Amino acid sequence: MNLPVIILELLKAQADFDSKAYSECFSDTALVYDENEIHKGPDEIMKWNEKTNKMYQTQLEVLEFATSNTTNILTTKGTGTFEGSPIVLKYHFELKDGKINSLKITA
Repeated sequence: MNLPVIILELLKAQADFDSKAYSECFSDTALVYDENEIHKGPDEIMKWNEKTNKMYQTQLEVLEFATSNTTNILTTKGTGTFEGSPIVLKYHFELKDGKINSLKITA
């Protein structure tokens, strides 16, 4: 599967539970939408990722990747310590200048 480099970096950071490396994948104005919350910019994204790593210990297995207009959709199987694990999660990315500018996570 041919994934953009920045998405590969994000997946590695998640696999390593490295919230700093995870947040560095995002632009300065990036937005993350997850569980009815919005996280703005790398600092908030890092804190959100630290919290979810601690709570859920999420590991992702890539199932599919598709590109549609300006959105890249990564379909994964997410496993962790959350209710309903494993679950299929879709990561809707908008990329800009080699960074993630927007990410919306849906089940």
